[in-house]
Amino acid sequence: MPKMGTALSGVASYDSDRLHRYLEELERGGLFAQLGIRNFLEGDFFAWYLGCWSDELAESVREVVGQLGRYSLVMLDVDPEETRDLLKQVYQNLMPRQLRHALGEYYTPDWLAELLLSRRHFEGDPETRLLDPACGSGTFLVQALKKVRQYASEKMLPPSAVLRCVLQNVVGYDLNPLAIVSARTNYLLALGDLLQHRDGDVDIPVYLADSVLTPSEGKTLLASDAYHFTTSVGDFSVPRSLVERQEIDQFVDFLEETVANALSASQFADAFAARFRVHNDSERESAQTLFEKLSDLESRGVDGIWARIIRNAFAPRFQPPFDLIVGNPPWINWESLPSDYRQATKELWTRHNLFPHQGFETILGKGKKDISMLITFVAADDYLRTGGKLGFVITQSLLKTAGAGDGFRKLIPASGIPLAVVMADDMVEIAPFEGASNRTALIVLEKGRTTKYPVAYSQWTRRGGKRIPESASLKEALSLGRVMQHVAQPVDPDDLSSPWITGRRRALSAVTKVLGDSYYQARAGASTWMNGVYWLRVLESVPGGLLVTNVPETGKAKIDLTQAVIEPNMVYPLLRAGEVARWKAEPRLSILVVQDLERRRGYDEGWLKVHYPKTFGYLARFEDILRQRSGYRRYFKPPDPFYSMFNVADYTLSKHKVVFPSIGSDLMCVVISERDGRPIVPQHIVTMVQCESEKEAHFICACLNSSPARFALQAYSQKGGKSFATPQVLEHISVPRYDSSLEDHGRLVALSQEAHAAAREDVEVLPGIEAQIDVQAACVWGLSPQELHDLQLSLKEAQNKQDDQAAPAAD
Repeated sequence: MPKMGTALSGVASYDSDRLHRYLEELERGGLFAQLGIRNFLEGDFFAWYLGCWSDELAESVREVVGQLGRYSLVMLDVDPEETRDLLKQVYQNLMPRQLRHALGEYYTPDWLAELLLSRRHFEGDPETRLLDPACGSGTFLVQALKKVRQYASEKMLPPSAVLRCVLQNVVGYDLNPLAIVSARTNYLLALGDLLQHRDGDVDIPVYLADSVLTPSEGKTLLASDAYHFTTSVGDFSVPRSLVERQEIDQFVDFLEETVANALSASQFADAFAARFRVHNDSERESAQTLFEKLSDLESRGVDGIWARIIRNAFAPRFQPPFDLIVGNPPWINWESLPSDYRQATKELWTRHNLFPHQGFETILGKGKKDISMLITFVAADDYLRTGGKLGFVITQSLLKTAGAGDGFRKLIPASGIPLAVVMADDMVEIAPFEGASNRTALIVLEKGRTTKYPVAYSQWTRRGGKRIPESASLKEALSLGRVMQHVAQPVDPDDLSSPWITGRRRALSAVTKVLGDSYYQARAGASTWMNGVYWLRVLESVPGGLLVTNVPETGKAKIDLTQAVIEPNMVYPLLRAGEVARWKAEPRLSILVVQDLERRRGYDEGWLKVHYPKTFGYLARFEDILRQRSGYRRYFKPPDPFYSMFNVADYTLSKHKVVFPSIGSDLMCVVISERDGRPIVPQHIVTMVQCESEKEAHFICACLNSSPARFALQAYSQKGGKSFATPQVLEHISVPRYDSSLEDHGRLVALSQEAHAAAREDVEVLPGIEAQIDVQAACVWGLSPQELHDLQLSLKEAQNKQDDQAAPAAD
């Protein structure tokens, strides 16, 4: 190794032609093949620069090679771990964070990979078959190999046997060519001196393959008896018998040879018939069609990788089932996937029942599926043996979001073989991925048995507020994080697909009395899709109406500041989310509501022109931009008035309402009524409950602001997420119908009125009032004093208000 730097220095002195030949051989993997590593580089993925070679480019490459030649590579032998850390940095710099995150790739810290392997009780037995189906740069594979080497050393296993087992059993797939090169490099470094004990050439079991869309059996006009898969240059079909006999490697070598030698179609047909035994003419036609496609690509200068792509693409089909599957699959929402990939995988989503919601529920956000859920089910069905375990880093929304994760939480993939939850880790609070706002969780599943709830659920928080560095060891991570041992179960025990509710075991037992369908229905506030037009500042009353200006700074669209006089009849007080606190609300702006409450669309344009000409004239100034609103184009048709709004009906203008922000980390409810004789209209991210009377509103508000209800929401919803307190809140928190004849109900009404007054005038007395509300709410739900105490304590834990000694750590 130490001589490598000197060798590179020599390469830096090559003339342009010689350097070009050297790099061509390198890109084809020739150097590594000479060292016995057949598939380290597989040609042309990153060799584009050789096609535009020039003296100027040659000079630039010489400079790079010269710089590399100055480094001693002795570190590869002395400290391969340090070398791997360096390669991580190289990979991350070559693939910028913004691009990796757009692709759903998040660099997994070593400690997190090690933790997940320990959750799987992987001791390092080289006979254990392990797969990472989205391996990235190979973090999980490397951690697995470290455990294997430690295990082999302790058991004094023969190195040559260990190497053979590893190369058969520790496997990775990924779609990113750069990640594959990085993963193969890290794999080699992790093998270390085991490579000295190989008895021939080796293939690194890390493949450029799509673990979701593997080649499938096809019945096409071109290939009625073949396996086919789609690439950016078209569909490829491979004879079925070659796949079934696992002769793909030989077939790919044959393709490369015949394409390189520029055989004619008839010559290829003769050579193919002599080399391979196929079942029928259809298979021969399939092979010849593939040869002609590759020959055409070669003639156009875009060949060189497609034969290797075929080899890699089929690799998953030939692997025996795995004992363990681990990894951090990409987190990409369905709507963010490339359109062709959505189309290609659509049948898989349907087959695995991951789109249970259709129509209006999908419109309201329940269709926000993540590709990681599909990878989980495909990996479990296609690659995991019955009795095997799968451990993934996933987004918490799969566990706690109503709608989006429903199909996933059923834990029954297409095969019908169930997956049982062994345990889960909630890491939202510690945010292990630096610079990312994703909500991290770990889950371990076992194939072949059903889940028995409640399941173990480890809740992580930061100890002392310190963030866990990505470079931390597992021991250091455990010292910086506090792990509380909670449990999880569906919020609706009769619906296993419902969001999980999590907390201390006794608290979950108590909160079941609070859970269930509410008598009341919650709804979202008014959605305009163009707040800068509909939101107004009222400057003053003038003859003929109100002098107003719009609020252009409230949205992303560029809207001119406009002043106008409009009729007052359709102007209402506006309540924004930031103006809502517990027991208190302060509307500061107004909103223009031009909606026919019965027809659920804007008033007819002709009618508005006649009866409210000033209002129509104001809106007409923005007609073009209003017609371009995403919501207008999605939910309305061109004949509909261009100023139509969404989610505005009679309940929007009801006199008495209970409202609370839908985005946040705690439930904050307040009763609102009219202001200056006009009903207050909440914005779309404020949830509201229509009430028949002010007393009914205070009763509902007191129930929802109590500790039992707040803990229930904390326990099943995504704290801080967009779906924290959406209208689905009252699908799970059982607020009974207000009954003025019941003493407990009357006390809650009086206490809520006191709390509202205290929030405005004397906040110091508010905690005492809230304590009384807790006691009265506990009576309504039939909670004992001990159960109420358990829920209050758990609420404080959920809010991270406890000190470091409040709960035992798992470390």
